[in-house]
Amino acid sequence: MGNLSRLYPLKLMLLAVMLTPGIAIAAPITSAIPIPEPKFEEPEKIELGKRLFQEPLFSKNLSGSCASCHQLKNAGVDGLTHYMGIDKKPGQVNTPSVFNSSLNFRQFWNGRAKTISDAINDHVADKTIFDNNWPSIVKSIASNSLYDIDFKKVYPKGVTQENINDALTIYIESLLTPNSNFDRYLKGDKTALSNEALKGFRLFRKYGCVSCHQGPNLGGNLYQRLGIYKNYFADKGTIEKADYGLFNVTGKEEDKFYFKVPSLRNIALTGPYLHDGSIKTLPEMIQIMGIYQVGQPIRSDDANSIAQFLQSLNAQPAAKLLTTQE
Repeated sequence: MGNLSRLYPLKLMLLAVMLTPGIAIAAPITSAIPIPEPKFEEPEKIELGKRLFQEPLFSKNLSGSCASCHQLKNAGVDGLTHYMGIDKKPGQVNTPSVFNSSLNFRQFWNGRAKTISDAINDHVADKTIFDNNWPSIVKSIASNSLYDIDFKKVYPKGVTQENINDALTIYIESLLTPNSNFDRYLKGDKTALSNEALKGFRLFRKYGCVSCHQGPNLGGNLYQRLGIYKNYFADKGTIEKADYGLFNVTGKEEDKFYFKVPSLRNIALTGPYLHDGSIKTLPEMIQIMGIYQVGQPIRSDDANSIAQFLQSLNAQPAAKLLTTQE
């Protein structure tokens, strides 16, 4: 990892330093904690954000909205190998889930955004996504009388860039998925996991998957190199720009092939996998992680058991948050 500054400081958790080849990472002694319940303290802002999430006015040519790629009835993803951007052109990476994204220490595979708000700004300007600018978006939304009225109810200054971003951020932050079977298990319900899922959880820890996948999101709190024990990209054969990961943000040679470790929440529902969407099934993904990240092959029966454990991480946000546009 190079240094511990790449680690997200999980509050109230003890950290133990683990060494892997050429890398120093920190792994919590308590490796998993339940997803917190969302706070609905500003329901009017959340409702505004929900509408904005489905709003094609963000796109320069009205060809898509946040909900186009982050389909809430599809675990917050689009199910495609690469996201479909403006003019229906494929992007460079696989769409990560918007669910629980506020629990990640960085946003995007390469971690270029620190916050949800930063990610929204990034999407607005990205020529492959919305290819737009804030003055144009503010003008379009303010010209809608319903938006103008509703914004003024909760924001004294009405429709502004800051207020649009704030409402959308608050909505996205509410898209948490608590109360999965695994969360109920962590809270003390020992009947919440099937025997096979419980076996998978033991194997998940035995193989060392918790070194990178821990905390409430079971991931999303550090960067890691894809290919710790074996050169993944040498085996892949061809290297695309997106494969350089964090290097594309920092320009530092030592950051090549590092990515934000993805959350495993709802992972069974969010394939295909990896930043390039190249892996189609969960058992295959688990076995690849064994070879390149864990340093030992994972038997197919063990991979199937771990997949059963990962199924226990599935959960939905509150029904009132789900959108109708998919």
